[in-house]
Amino acid sequence: MTPLNEQLEGVTDEATFLAFVQALIVDRRGNAEHWENESIEDFLEGVSAWAEDSGFGSQQGLLLASPWRKFATFLFSGKIYE
Repeated sequence: MTPLNEQLEGVTDEATFLAFVQALIVDRRGNAEHWENESIEDFLEGVSAWAEDSGFGSQQGLLLASPWRKFATFLFSGKIYE
């Protein structure tokens, strides 16, 4: 199985976005202890804070990225960003 961060880098369109979402679900189910945010409320707080703090990824090189990649990164940030 491709590591989650590598799969995130490969998001370019609807199909790769949906595959990434499925991988994120599998990761959460199997590795919940490695997620910073345990509840949906904490997850939403984390993604919101990431979006505000990073200019929705523009400070991380996502300014010209596809909307699919930006939203995938937004969701991924819920795993790691508090």
